[in-house]
Amino acid sequence: MKITKTLLHKAATISLFPSMLVVSLAMSQVPRGYAQTQAQTDTQTKLAALHEPLPGESDANTTPSAPATAQPAAAPDPRVLLDTDIAKELAAMRARIEQLEWELKSRTAAAQPAQPAPGQPAAAVPLTPPAPIVTANASPALSIVQAASDTSSAAPAKKEKIAPFSDWDWTWLNGNPRTKDAAFDSKFFTPEIRADISYTYDFNKPLDNSMGGSSEIFRSNEIQLEQLGVGGDFHYDNVRARLMTQFGMYSETTPRNDPSPAKGQWDLDTAYRYLAEAYGGYHINALNGINIDAGIFMSYIGLFSYYNFDNWAYQPSYVSSNTPWFFNGLRVQIFPNPHLKIEPWFINGWQSYGSANSRKGLGGQIKWTPRPWVNIVSNNYGLGHDDLYIPNRGRVHTDDSIEIKYFDRPGQTVDKMALTFTGDMGCEFGPSTVTSAGVYVQGVGCHGNTKDAKSIGGDNFKAGINPKQSFIGYMLYDRTWFKKDRYALTLGGGQINNPGRYLVLVPPINGDGAVGGGQRPLLHRKPLGSVQGLGFFGDV
Repeated sequence: MKITKTLLHKAATISLFPSMLVVSLAMSQVPRGYAQTQAQTDTQTKLAALHEPLPGESDANTTPSAPATAQPAAAPDPRVLLDTDIAKELAAMRARIEQLEWELKSRTAAAQPAQPAPGQPAAAVPLTPPAPIVTANASPALSIVQAASDTSSAAPAKKEKIAPFSDWDWTWLNGNPRTKDAAFDSKFFTPEIRADISYTYDFNKPLDNSMGGSSEIFRSNEIQLEQLGVGGDFHYDNVRARLMTQFGMYSETTPRNDPSPAKGQWDLDTAYRYLAEAYGGYHINALNGINIDAGIFMSYIGLFSYYNFDNWAYQPSYVSSNTPWFFNGLRVQIFPNPHLKIEPWFINGWQSYGSANSRKGLGGQIKWTPRPWVNIVSNNYGLGHDDLYIPNRGRVHTDDSIEIKYFDRPGQTVDKMALTFTGDMGCEFGPSTVTSAGVYVQGVGCHGNTKDAKSIGGDNFKAGINPKQSFIGYMLYDRTWFKKDRYALTLGGGQINNPGRYLVLVPPINGDGAVGGGQRPLLHRKPLGSVQGLGFFGDV
């Protein structure tokens, strides 16, 4: 008996719950004026109307053996009928919304479930969204339509493009700065200050403390300011620009290696003396980005950076020292994806402020980083006539490097190891000629024993033959980092073979530079001898 009473009590509770739910829903839609003036009377009338059996039906709690006494039918309250109609419409609209949401989710899901048949009730839909919330002061139909509109308009967010070479850490590369974040930054300008002060001791002990053959160290047994650079990057919308000054030894030594200012007027080496980088450009929102820049920019032929702070060693191999640090002209940087850069150049010449002759130089760089531990760079140059006083002599050069990080264990005593290998090949070519002033200029070729009927011969080659004018070099470096990259040790070396010495830097004899000491000897009948070198370098 106790079990029967409990079951009957639960059944009564369950059967009563739908009626209470409908009543509460209907009451929430009644205008506020009626609810305030006729709360008791209207509630009793609505309950009676909702539970009154329809014609031909019997009450579940009425005994069949005791028929009820017939009473005249009462006229239905119009407000109760209105509330009942609204409740039915809300229920139908909710079922329709649930079906539309289910269809939307089924189209975007990875596994496509079967579509419900037309007219299928909402209870059969496997993905049932929560019912929309309707506030007391808002229109029910408007709220439901708004919820349906928000659900149907939701779409997966489009993947944003990232800046090239920004998704991995590249501070370990030779030629890249080791700073990870800018100390100061703004919407329009990112400032940058560089100070390079060095002390060098030459065991050859030059009497006047002058050092030659390098583009990074110039004085022995002295403390010298190599470079003081002040500048930074301007960026506003798609407009971009960069400025970096060079005060100190760089402002004297870099211009003296360029012979082009000797052609024409306006003293180009003085005009550009204190500028390491100075260009302006525009960014195009295509592919993964396209930059168009014009002015003085870094070349990175020879892998090492012009700024010693960025390099693994303070004194790079001669392969790097004898290749360009900068170009003056136009470049276009094309990024098909975040890990590939294609950069063509149209420039005045091989590390020159102006053009030594009439023909400009063409070149370019391809940089590819397929993995976070490998970097592949290829620089190529050609077409330019870069020897002052010697027209019709062309130059081609290729410089190719690979950098590999083969050990990376952050937090350990020895936390990182990497190596680089760079190979360079180049040559000059052109016929023997006589200038308008009547000066004979010996022809050269990329291969030995190049035939030239105008060649009058020399000490080491016969008449009718042009000597070999080529450059072959390589350099290999290995670097090990310690204690969270606070300390590092670099070991490396390289070798060059440069018959004709067309890329070897001119020693600073009596203040002579590229104009006098580097170019005029090439006017002589006899070519200069071959230069070969093997060097090993270390840096801590």
